[in-house]
Amino acid sequence: MKTYELKVAGLTRELPICKASETLDIAAFVLFSDVELTVKCTEALLKKCPDFDIIATAESKGIPLAYEAARQSGKNYIVGRKSAKLYMTDPISVSVKSITTAAMQTLYLSQEDAEKLRGQRVLILDDVISTGESLLALEKLVTEAGGEIVGRAAVLAEGKAAAREDIIFLEALPVFPHL
Repeated sequence: MKTYELKVAGLTRELPICKASETLDIAAFVLFSDVELTVKCTEALLKKCPDFDIIATAESKGIPLAYEAARQSGKNYIVGRKSAKLYMTDPISVSVKSITTAAMQTLYLSQEDAEKLRGQRVLILDDVISTGESLLALEKLVTEAGGEIVGRAAVLAEGKAAAREDIIFLEALPVFPHL
């Protein structure tokens, strides 16, 4: 299997290169199960982020990052869920398509979580920003809930996202087009 050597937050990891489409491969970055990587990346990322009151993330591989950022900062976090849950009162929702999902997905936020965002300075966190579709969905959820987005941050900016000036990230992650 081909791999990509990633150096981030003083650590080195070998990422497997996976087929994302017929024309593109990506390096798979997964924080799940890698506590050292999660802790170090969160420390480094929080140093670059503006002041915030609460963190928002999508129900994805960014959850360990959001949890660790909440733990390190002492602030709470909310998760845009991939399905409406029975306990959610009058959820709000937005639809997204990202590079790592095959079909459209919808993110949901309960009214209780929306209330936690209202009037708050919100830091949006994810593991990787690539096309920006997941980021856009979170932005819509936060805005609809009445939160003020003060930062958009990820450990990695993949492909063209590394050229964006509106996001905070630690390292660029290349994509691998088929030639």
